[in-house]
Amino acid sequence: MNTTLQSLWQETRASDPVRARLYQVLRESIIKMVLVPGQALSEKELADIFSVSRQPVREAFIRLSEAGLVEVRPQRGTFVVKISQQAVLEARFVREAIEVAIVRLAASKGLGAEILFELNDLLARQRSCVEHQDHDRFYSLDEAFHRTLTLGVDQQAAWKVVEEVRAHFDRVRYLSVPDSTPIDKLIEQHAQIVAAIEQRNVEAAEEAMCTHLREVLISLPDLVQRFPEMFEDQQTQSLIKEASQ
Repeated sequence: MNTTLQSLWQETRASDPVRARLYQVLRESIIKMVLVPGQALSEKELADIFSVSRQPVREAFIRLSEAGLVEVRPQRGTFVVKISQQAVLEARFVREAIEVAIVRLAASKGLGAEILFELNDLLARQRSCVEHQDHDRFYSLDEAFHRTLTLGVDQQAAWKVVEEVRAHFDRVRYLSVPDSTPIDKLIEQHAQIVAAIEQRNVEAAEEAMCTHLREVLISLPDLVQRFPEMFEDQQTQSLIKEASQ
């Protein structure tokens, strides 16, 4: 674990504030299950790993708590929270509302050649991940795809909202690849989104994005069954039924 945390630390920008770098590393570590649900986190241990004081670690814990990723229990410590299915489904709802509007805008008004080139380049790079079974790289490229699409229609505020709500959603997304959700299936969904935008087909673009973001409704029950210790609520079917309506 320490080696992975230090490696993620080296990938952050040294010019950024320490507390921001710590938050980025710890958030990514929780999403990628380096720090697992239920795990206790020590301010002192993390400060030693990153060779920083305890104050920025404490500040990072506060931000992670606000994001719903850790729980600070007085007199007991700080713990990585288990994945909340309700939070996953709420994040999916928000993302669908925003990103369907994004593709509707992109398909109706069109995207510039530079943005379309970037999206198709991301698709090509994602396909190379299938060949090399590089799941971590696909995760990053998947995020880049959605960010590029959103910023491509000049909706920076919309992307900030997506980033704020997606923590539990991202944990399930990372956990589902590749066993519950094959990478090539997600890439094909991305390709259908881009094709619909290129064809200026608003209805097809909306449908493709809905299908893509509802993939979590298919993978979630399987993940809860396979990793019950990682989830805090077990009423999968009733939650999925409500979310699908």
